[in-house]
Amino acid sequence: MSVLLQNQGYADERLRVVTKRLPCREAQASTLLALMGEPEQHSYPSIFIYGHTATGKSHVTQTLLRELELPHAVVSCVECVSSGLLFEQVLLAFFSSSLTLPRSPCLSDFVRLYRQLCAQLPATQTRYIVLDRAELLRDMDANLLPGFLRLQELVEDNVTVILLSEIVWDKFRPNTGCFEPLLLHFPNYSKAELQEILAQDSHPSYSPELYSSYINILLGVFYSVCRDLRELRHLAALNFPKFCEPLETGEAKEKDTHKLWRNIEPHLKRAMQTVYLRDVSSVQWEQQQQTEERETGGLKGLSAHDHVELPYYSKFLLIAAYLASYNPARTDRRFFLKHHGKIKKTNFMKKHEKTSNHLLGPKPFPLDRLLAIFYSVVDSRVAPTASVFSQISSLVTLQLLSQVSHDDQLDAPKYKCAVSLDFIRAIARTVSFDIVRYLYDFL
Repeated sequence: MSVLLQNQGYADERLRVVTKRLPCREAQASTLLALMGEPEQHSYPSIFIYGHTATGKSHVTQTLLRELELPHAVVSCVECVSSGLLFEQVLLAFFSSSLTLPRSPCLSDFVRLYRQLCAQLPATQTRYIVLDRAELLRDMDANLLPGFLRLQELVEDNVTVILLSEIVWDKFRPNTGCFEPLLLHFPNYSKAELQEILAQDSHPSYSPELYSSYINILLGVFYSVCRDLRELRHLAALNFPKFCEPLETGEAKEKDTHKLWRNIEPHLKRAMQTVYLRDVSSVQWEQQQQTEERETGGLKGLSAHDHVELPYYSKFLLIAAYLASYNPARTDRRFFLKHHGKIKKTNFMKKHEKTSNHLLGPKPFPLDRLLAIFYSVVDSRVAPTASVFSQISSLVTLQLLSQVSHDDQLDAPKYKCAVSLDFIRAIARTVSFDIVRYLYDFL
């Protein structure tokens, strides 16, 4: 149940609108509003808001600032490839005047210009600078993050900097020390909260009760693997027409929940392969499912997950990762060393001792083993450039690889391959590589 936000500095009607637009985030919005105080009061110099992706950090912050009509500048650190672009966006948002920033402005240039413009247009309310994806500030000038944390003191203006990030402050804090911001955590949505939020997107052609029932089914399938609100909302919109097919054909009514469940369950389980991979539209997905249903015998039609277009060497990196995950390390010499000498098959295989690695699941492997296998299976000679390492990072981002070592183990990262056998066979076919010949389980 929603709890009305309260603050004496704002009209109740505006606070009621804000509360309505922030379902299941009333507690965080109330805390942030309390930290901000009344419009004319000096707020704390900096606030650090953190939490996983799609937990409402940006939405809550921007809704409060927009609906309460507070002067603010929202800057995405992803878009600002240089500190000059960041400075320019902030100054334009507050002062809307022609700027004369130097060619490569530094923090002192920004502070000097801000103070000049502020003298011409002094603040009547607290100004707010919202830096989204603020962890990227760590890759910019060393003094940029400490400077923004105490910007209120530097420019002598009633300004508050709000940092939004997906990492905790302990990993964010500069080694040189800095002004400590106030911390505000946004936890993940619970299953009940996701149900409440997603149920608000009900389809106008059907009753809200039906859509709520559909969301309950959807969460029953996907909640264990995906808790990203944006991804779940995308999946809900993508699969709802399939859920409604029995209703449109007259085979079932809205009250026949069991029939609707039986119709959508296998479809949702197949759709789990497309979680986080927006490589198909809803129409393409439906066409692909129809194609799969028509195919019989042999290897079935590949899922949307299998149609991900990867760079040439990324495919070989993924193949090498799969081999490293499912082959024992002691077999690498047998598979990848050309002149490995004679090895007795009986001693090598030891079938009576062996359990299928595919049943046991993928095993972690170090980076150096991955690269050794990669250079063995790729046809052409490849220099160990940064491009190869960046492609490994891309595979981790796509969740085709998962990093299992701790962040502080930079010298010896470990990974696991997170794809199925059918998937890697499909990838291997695109580069004419017979991966089964190199798998220990298929000897």
